[in-house]
Amino acid sequence: MKNYTKYIIAGVLLISLSVSGCKKSFLDQTPEASLPGVNFYKTETDIKQAVSGAYSSISDMGRVNYWLFGEMRSDNTTFQYNPADRGSEQREFMDQFLIGATAEPLQGYWQQNYTGILRCNEILARIGDVPMSAGMKNQYTGEALFLRSFHYFNLVRQFGGVPLRLTPSQSPADSRSKGRASIEEIYTQISADLNTAGTALPVKYTSTEAGRATQGAAFALLAKIYMTQKKFSDALTALRKVQQLGYNLMPVYKDIFLPANKNNSESVFEIQYLGSQPGLSSDFLYQFAPWSSGSIITGDPATSLNGSSGWNIPTQDMINAYETGDLRKDASLAEGFTDLSGKFVSIPYVKKYNHGIIDRGRTNDNFPVIRYADVLLMIAECLNEQGFAAGGEQFTLLNQIRTRAGLPAKTAANPIAALSVDNQQAFRDAILQERRVELAFENHRWYDLVRSGKAVEVMTAHGLYEIAHRTNIPSGSYLLNANKLLLPIPQREVNLDNLTQNPQ
Repeated sequence: MKNYTKYIIAGVLLISLSVSGCKKSFLDQTPEASLPGVNFYKTETDIKQAVSGAYSSISDMGRVNYWLFGEMRSDNTTFQYNPADRGSEQREFMDQFLIGATAEPLQGYWQQNYTGILRCNEILARIGDVPMSAGMKNQYTGEALFLRSFHYFNLVRQFGGVPLRLTPSQSPADSRSKGRASIEEIYTQISADLNTAGTALPVKYTSTEAGRATQGAAFALLAKIYMTQKKFSDALTALRKVQQLGYNLMPVYKDIFLPANKNNSESVFEIQYLGSQPGLSSDFLYQFAPWSSGSIITGDPATSLNGSSGWNIPTQDMINAYETGDLRKDASLAEGFTDLSGKFVSIPYVKKYNHGIIDRGRTNDNFPVIRYADVLLMIAECLNEQGFAAGGEQFTLLNQIRTRAGLPAKTAANPIAALSVDNQQAFRDAILQERRVELAFENHRWYDLVRSGKAVEVMTAHGLYEIAHRTNIPSGSYLLNANKLLLPIPQREVNLDNLTQNPQ
């Protein structure tokens, strides 16, 4: 991974120079000077640096916006209200479904995804003219297609149809889009890209290159796209390909997330961070610790907690979702902390990414995007959608996940009501529940609620609980309807690119 990180640093510098003149944020000004990207891409090393630089867009987004726009929109997490520091109120509005089109986080999320897309487009446009082996050209092309698909999948699930940009802009004059593509057009493009990437990418890399996109990552992401479209047969075909690539569940759940076990046998794709390098490290430990916990949770007395902390706080409903004896609960969250006076403070926090610091303000935890447990649960879901089968493979896969968690099997004729799953809808509910606790705080819950059609129902009930049990809830919070399942398009993009706004 050290060599990979070296290329990320160089790649960020290279790619930022090559695309800065055509970023959307520069639509309203004409660059006085520019260096066309074609001038940079002369050797295989240049392409490798550019591809590694494209990964940095995911790393940047993973530090905040990835979980803010995913996990924080669900009933899994909320925030600790900070009366003294109101600088991050727009993050609170995201949780409360009050976010407006002019909110800075909205613009930031849009920009991060399109920056990643533009970087990938630049690579795809230039790689054909650079001399290198066919194998390496296929790999780098596959990586760029995977990363572009990842960004478009983020955008289409949050905003619906968005501008479909597939080539780099050469000047401000051609930077304007043709308007919003349809949701179907976006899914058609990224499905095609991932099918191509899945055949072009390696199955695995050497240890120094671990963390790059693989065949498994491409086909697993493709399956998620098909499942979002309710194309369960196509999803199952993609998932069976992943199943044949040698992934395995880690024996102990909590060990999956240890920095020493990065890119382990269960990891299909994860966002890479390197705690030893300033600018490349993660800091989830600080952000997810209650701001009132001082250094008790972080173990870093030199870093003060403020408005940047107290985020992604587990909800009471999330805490209650775990069955008695579920080993995943203690690995994933704590229900509070003991302060310096010895008093227990019942403000929960995420433990899954809490493995100590490398240096002040820096941690070494990666963020999982797709794990093999996710793949197995998706296969079980697809099989059930093809038809309920008591004792079928879908039960075997579901119970494989439960067994590792220390839980008893669920069966079709179980005398214990809580363990009885005797029809297709009951199995759907069992899978949704298992995904919630297995993949907690990994950014899946919101998207699972939306694609299952349960988002409005579940989040309305969640909102009623929050309003009844918390203070400082603004008027109009948690008033959900089908329109609010999509975010408003950032107003700046609506104005600059003449885009149609989503109804709210």
